[in-house]
Amino acid sequence: MSETVMDRAASATPTKVARRIKGLSDRTIAWIFVAPTVFLLLAVNIFPLIWTIRLSFTNFRANRPNGEVEWIGLRNYQRILTDSDVWLTMQATAHFLFWTIFFQVILGFALAWLINRKFKGNDLWTTIIVFPMMLSPAVVGNFWTFLYQPQIGLFNYVVAFFTGADPASFSMIGEVALAPWAIVIVDTWMWTPFVMLICLAGLRSIPDTIYEAAECDRASKWRQFWTITVPMVLPFLMLAVLFRGIENFKMFDLVVQLTGGGPGNTTTLTSIDLKREAFEKWRTGFSSAYAIILFVTVFGLASIYVKALNKVKER
Repeated sequence: MSETVMDRAASATPTKVARRIKGLSDRTIAWIFVAPTVFLLLAVNIFPLIWTIRLSFTNFRANRPNGEVEWIGLRNYQRILTDSDVWLTMQATAHFLFWTIFFQVILGFALAWLINRKFKGNDLWTTIIVFPMMLSPAVVGNFWTFLYQPQIGLFNYVVAFFTGADPASFSMIGEVALAPWAIVIVDTWMWTPFVMLICLAGLRSIPDTIYEAAECDRASKWRQFWTITVPMVLPFLMLAVLFRGIENFKMFDLVVQLTGGGPGNTTTLTSIDLKREAFEKWRTGFSSAYAIILFVTVFGLASIYVKALNKVKER
């Protein structure tokens, strides 16, 4: 049947076209099929990037498209790098990045190590642990906003049970000192399972023969853990840190649902600040420069980190 269809297609092809196709190499034919996708990706990704770079050197405002657009050079970049408010958002973002990654790596690796021991009910507990990362950030934000309520939220009552404090005496999302930790707790709860799965893949990729050889050499469990388990899982851990670092640097929806960037600007991350500059203050040129700085920062740090990851893999 397939041959008949192919014969029909060949016979329907004009002679001139058939001769041209017959003379093409496999590489050229492959590029003919790939080219539309490549052009589409260039149109979707490269063109907006080039347009953003161009706008970053102007004072363009999207709410005044017919106004005069002045070429101001590097003035937007200078304003951003000397703006104290921007540096405060950078600090808030760095705080969020460091502590979420720290807790997710520690807890994710610990959970992966426990799950890898293959106890009774292993599959059930794995499914339960992975459940938070299946939820939408909007759902998680609303859910934890309710839990953080001082009067009726379960979180305050749990803290009061262990500390003896009055549940209504503090608000996790309403106090300057507690709000940053509130979003750290929620993100850790939601994305620790992701790190766990990556670490679990690393643990299960270690051959049992290595541990058997270590036992023959009378190496203790603690020695096996630090000389076999940790070094062989380290590339997977570093990969998890890379993924979570990039994602958390772009964090927006979860924080907006929980705190909206408040109280004050305590939890205003760079993504939230960029959105306000672009779509509330309508400083399009300024926000374009802001976006380029963030892009270069993430790209540069990720490139350095990937080189370190490759070196670890080669060891």
